[in-house]
Amino acid sequence: MKKNVLNTDLSGKVAVVTGAGGVLCSMLSKVLARAGAKVALLDLALDKAEKVAEEIREEGGTAKAYACNVLDKELCYRVADEVEKDFGPCDILLNGAGGNNPRATTDKEYYEEGDIDSDTKSFFDLEESGVRFVFDLNFAGTLIPTQAFARQMVGRGGCNILNISSMNAYTPLTKIPAYSGAKAAVSNFTQWLAVHFSKAGIRVNAIAPGFFATAQNRALLFNEDGTPTARTGKILAATPMGRLGNSETELSGAVLFLLNNEAASFVTGVVIPIDGGFSAYSGV
Repeated sequence: MKKNVLNTDLSGKVAVVTGAGGVLCSMLSKVLARAGAKVALLDLALDKAEKVAEEIREEGGTAKAYACNVLDKELCYRVADEVEKDFGPCDILLNGAGGNNPRATTDKEYYEEGDIDSDTKSFFDLEESGVRFVFDLNFAGTLIPTQAFARQMVGRGGCNILNISSMNAYTPLTKIPAYSGAKAAVSNFTQWLAVHFSKAGIRVNAIAPGFFATAQNRALLFNEDGTPTARTGKILAATPMGRLGNSETELSGAVLFLLNNEAASFVTGVVIPIDGGFSAYSGV
């Protein structure tokens, strides 16, 4: 099995990852397994989570997939009980489930005269159901699994909750008001949880990823000749480091640091941007 990028030893720890079938969380699940954790992979799509679990087991790690809807409290509690029976009580919860939806996205960055009466999907055309879905998926989808698994953590010491925020929690991206607002709520909730559980032996932190190139999104970021698309050009122009991130190395380092109970023992309530300076850059 590959070594983790830091000397973070999670041997004997039980790590639960929601949204584990997704691009970033499947990678982070493998990072946790390589550090020695027994990983419970939760996802709405069981087949995706099972594929990741198989890959972890092929590397010599310990993992099991569970079908779970992070917006279904009863199901989350039931899955939490199953994980405890299979692996023991949860030590690490990585709240990775989330995402956006076209129903909560405008067509244009700026409102222009006439958009309200045209075929353009403007701010006035955003569907309430879509906005609620995106906000619930990201915020309630963090709150509910935390309720289900933190009850296994309280009073034990050395436990960690790690949330996934976004650099657009600092400055909202254009077109996606619901997603930006929901991630801002996740950052705020991370701070709230850190204070609330500070006497219960649980540290709570978050990472705020910027733009990362993956096999799945490369076609959206780059043209066939390898040049950046117009959207990517704007991203790179607003990223002081002038490049996209490498998810496998540049996310995992921050995650392993925050979960290291020696190196980060006095770190709680922080949201670390991993964005090449995007959230710090004013554009001038």
